[in-house]
Amino acid sequence: MTFATALFLTYLIVQRLAELWLARRNTQRLLRRGAREVGAGHYPAIVALHTGWIACLLFFGYDQPLAWPWLAVFAILQILRFWTIASLGERWTTRIIVVDEPLIVRGPFRFVRHPNYMIVVAEIFVAPMVLGLVWVAVAFSVANAALLAIRIRAEDAALRSAPR
Repeated sequence: MTFATALFLTYLIVQRLAELWLARRNTQRLLRRGAREVGAGHYPAIVALHTGWIACLLFFGYDQPLAWPWLAVFAILQILRFWTIASLGERWTTRIIVVDEPLIVRGPFRFVRHPNYMIVVAEIFVAPMVLGLVWVAVAFSVANAALLAIRIRAEDAALRSAPR
């Protein structure tokens, strides 16, 4: 394994673990404030998909060189990811949590309804491409699309009940 590949894979794992910690903290805070979770039934499938995706990247990508143009695209996606998380602040979570507060309309939400999902869709494709794993990019993109169809439907239904 090259140092660059090890660094890339380590970044992915640390980033996802940090996001799970942040999401759990935010979810607990929101629930204590009276928020409610909806659409929890599909959440384990999302966790399984992302876990399988990272496992495939580790197993099949550990000895692959990095494709630097794809890494540049991935870096841009990280900037967009951090912008989205910062825009939502304490309301960012990996679950669908409904609060009786107006929707966030700053940051990327001024331009796109679901920026986080757009970023995740791109990441699920781009990260394997950084390692030259085309089949992982395609297979997990298809699986993610199926899950996101369920997820976005549940979230949109929940958002319709939110104050404007």
